[in-house]
Amino acid sequence: MAVSSAPAPFQEPTPPGKTPLDRHSAMRMILCAVLGFSSGLPLFVFLNLLPAWADAYHLNIKTIGLLALLQIPYAAKWAWSPLLDWAYLDKVGRRRTWLMILPFIVMGLIAALGVINPATQMSTLVVIGLLLSFASASLDIVIDAYRRELLPDQELGLGSTIHVNAYKLAALVPGSLALILADHIPWLWVYVITALFMLPCVLLGWFVKEPQLRSLPPRGLQQAFTEPLREFFGRQGVKAALLILLFIFFYKLGDSLATALATKFYLDMGYTKTQIGAVAKVAALWGGVVGGFIGGFAMIKLSINRALWVFGVAQTIVLLLFVWLSMQANPSTAALGIVVAGEAFGVSLGTAAFVAYIAKTTNPLYTAAQLALLTSLAAIPRTVVNSSAGALIESLGGYTPFFWLCIALCIPGLLLLPFVAPWHEKTVSPAQ
Repeated sequence: MAVSSAPAPFQEPTPPGKTPLDRHSAMRMILCAVLGFSSGLPLFVFLNLLPAWADAYHLNIKTIGLLALLQIPYAAKWAWSPLLDWAYLDKVGRRRTWLMILPFIVMGLIAALGVINPATQMSTLVVIGLLLSFASASLDIVIDAYRRELLPDQELGLGSTIHVNAYKLAALVPGSLALILADHIPWLWVYVITALFMLPCVLLGWFVKEPQLRSLPPRGLQQAFTEPLREFFGRQGVKAALLILLFIFFYKLGDSLATALATKFYLDMGYTKTQIGAVAKVAALWGGVVGGFIGGFAMIKLSINRALWVFGVAQTIVLLLFVWLSMQANPSTAALGIVVAGEAFGVSLGTAAFVAYIAKTTNPLYTAAQLALLTSLAAIPRTVVNSSAGALIESLGGYTPFFWLCIALCIPGLLLLPFVAPWHEKTVSPAQ
């Protein structure tokens, strides 16, 4: 692959309400949906499919918890995101170059997991898992940058909502369909079928148009790394920027940790993989979809800042449902569906506002690097912190005190809201 040695010709910013892809918002929303689905699928392989797969081979809960460390590249993608701005094929485009390559790699690596026995080939699992995580995190960098460059500011809320809902929809494949199939066919075919759901993104990269450039690409590698950070800290001020980074780390920490071993939790409560696939994951999907859409449209009235307050409280309160379920001696299938749907509803409200906030906080001139930095911080809880979930459950004496701890970990993010997203906000565009 050639590396761009000179910046492409400068193009004028896209006029408000128009994009080079299509004149209609509907097409932009369709692209957000396809890309959101493709962004979520690999992550839910790690969150839902790998724990069930490892449990089927009788790995202990600490080992299953440590598999979360395979997601470390998601938390470190800021380190190489400028490379994706700098290295690309001039005739193809900065975003399309990688949209044509990375989805194909991700699809192949998901399928490759199916040939492994996790009980006897842990080192191979680690290698393929880390490669998949690196490729998927790189694809996230490109998708996030593409979406930010694609959407005019007035469509950020709705576009982020559709992205999040499509992201949640992807959970149906590794978290529902794959688990049901695992009761009937070999794991190899489970992973192959799961991988094939990346095909829409593979094809999209060949047919979609490159977003119109809002700035010159970086002239060199040093500029690619330094300019986005200089602009972010210069625009926000060092103190405000650090508070924003702390907030992004803490806002989703509690609910992320609570769901780190959700599949293992359901199995330990006595539910079968088929029940989890048919009930829990479908309930989570529709609870998440409804919550996401309500959150997206509510942001039009509330504003993103106020939504962070209201939805942050909601995503904390619904974790009480996990506490309640963990205390049931003989939990019913209906209880599973109600609890999971309620939790997904509340968490999706918070996620819709959170994703919109991250997009709003970045400058469209530096989408790849700044979004990678902020989303990397958001990914740390589900990687480094979540890897301790199994050990925490054992040391705390079970799931009930563990979920109480998760509720307590929601509080720091809420306490930072007055400083990073005041209720009475002053709206200033990053591009100004």
